[in-house]
Amino acid sequence: MSPQPIPGSPALARGFSNVGHAYSHLLTMLYPTVVLALERSWGLTYGELIVLMLAGQVLFGAAALPAGWLGDRWSAVGMMTIFFIGTGAATIATGLARSPVEVAFGLAAIGLFASIYHPVGMAWLIRMAENRGQALGANGIYGSVGIALAPLVAAALTDAISWRAAFIVPGITAVLFGLGLWVAWRLGKVADVEVDAKPVPEPSKGDAVRAFFILSVTMTCVGFVGSTLSVILPKLFEQRLTGLGDGVLGTGAMVALVYLFASTGQLIGGRLADRFAMKRVYISCYLIVTPCLLLAAYTESWMLLAVALATVYLNTASLPSENAMLAHFTPAGWRATAYGAKFVLALGVAALAVPVAGWVQDTYGDFFWLFVFMAAAGALVLLFGLLLPDDKKPARVEPKLAAQPAE
Repeated sequence: MSPQPIPGSPALARGFSNVGHAYSHLLTMLYPTVVLALERSWGLTYGELIVLMLAGQVLFGAAALPAGWLGDRWSAVGMMTIFFIGTGAATIATGLARSPVEVAFGLAAIGLFASIYHPVGMAWLIRMAENRGQALGANGIYGSVGIALAPLVAAALTDAISWRAAFIVPGITAVLFGLGLWVAWRLGKVADVEVDAKPVPEPSKGDAVRAFFILSVTMTCVGFVGSTLSVILPKLFEQRLTGLGDGVLGTGAMVALVYLFASTGQLIGGRLADRFAMKRVYISCYLIVTPCLLLAAYTESWMLLAVALATVYLNTASLPSENAMLAHFTPAGWRATAYGAKFVLALGVAALAVPVAGWVQDTYGDFFWLFVFMAAAGALVLLFGLLLPDDKKPARVEPKLAAQPAE
């Protein structure tokens, strides 16, 4: 199948998609670091404060399905414009909150608008990609950088100005990107892509159904592990690492270090997914992640930092193969909807990490049992991953589902 022409500037469109991935994680993960300052200024416990982000985390996943459906049926570019402007405005509003209730509403609005990115932005990117694993790997780096910058940006602005600035400043920049995307859309510089740039044969219906149901389990577990780590690392490092100082900047810098290092895992994982069977890459990552999670339950000081680096790196490296498999086993016209379903599971169910983390911390004073539970989730990824169909065998072309060039 020959490559299809892409309207507008593919490089500019990829740029907006990649930056959007960074912002989707940056803006949703500012609060776990800001909460360290609110503990001191508001006189509330970690468990009482961290639960304020629950509704936002639930909506970050649950609203992904309708967002993906609208991306498939209306406009990916239009939805991405709403993503940037809506998420930015909600972040600014959170910075202006005057009470815990208002903070909770602000975080919920951030999660609602941020839910647009993963189903819509990733499906838009894949339609433009000739090498999906490589494109997803590069895109994943931006997402990891967003997670890495969140604690650093939140800590720096909190220590230098106030916790309010930690929300307001990033929110303003997101709105500006949204306005830039809208202008580029109106000028025809970016556009919706109706068919894949490099069409591939459709998989058999049996393999597609089997893969989706198995991936539903593994994506939920991987999402839970990744989301839980991103929520608890600031508090975990504050408790178990020594010499970080009294402010939140030292803790935020250590978390940023972990995620900046892990960002390269997306690129490596993407290249491996293009070269080898995606299923094997996926399982191999979790063969190491699972024991690392158990080890993290027992370690502290600088050994904990090394274990955290390995765990987050390999969890991150597994994502391009997971996303590429979902794209491989989904018809092109339903891809944003399929990604929406994925993130309902991976992020919506993973939102349970917020109240569970708060309860475990307030009850036991540590995250030991949470790491044990995450290791059990990792074991499920291994077990169900073995049942996935072979993604490298010749696929059967089904003419009725084959993408046709736009009129």
